Amino acid sequence: MEVHVDGSSLKKLINNALKNNTLKRVIADAAYSNKENFRYLYDSNIEAEIKVRKSSNSKSSNSVGCYCPRKIAVLKQLKNFEKWKHSVSYGHRWAAESVFSSIIKRVLGEYVYSRKFPNMVKEMMLKASLYNMFVHKIENTTN
Repeated sequence: MEVHVDGSSLKKLINNALKNNTLKRVIADAAYSNKENFRYLYDSNIEAEIKVRKSSNSKSSNSVGCYCPRKIAVLKQLKNFEKWKHSVSYGHRWAAESVFSSIIKRVLGEYVYSRKFPNMVKEMMLKASLYNMFVHKIENTTN
């Protein structure tokens, strides 16, 4: 049985992404909505566009006189969620997910066969490369 706790993995994901990229903003779902993640992104000078849980409140026991990135996000989203959602393009993940699930999974398989993590990464990179080759081949034949 696999257990994933998304919220605790954000820092590792960001650090890995920063090895080869410059990040200006992170859009994430409510699983990443904890004070530590907001503070980490703020301290890293990365804009945090993280959906907060519906049960969130803006009250914090130690927020007097401090800048609390999560508190500001909660206030913005509770005030007008649709406006916030539109301003950060939240909800566009479906486009990437539909490509991944409908094309990559169906054509290249839903699972990896490797057992060791480094080999899993290589296998996924190979699948992504094959997908890119298919896309470029299709684009070249339609132009």
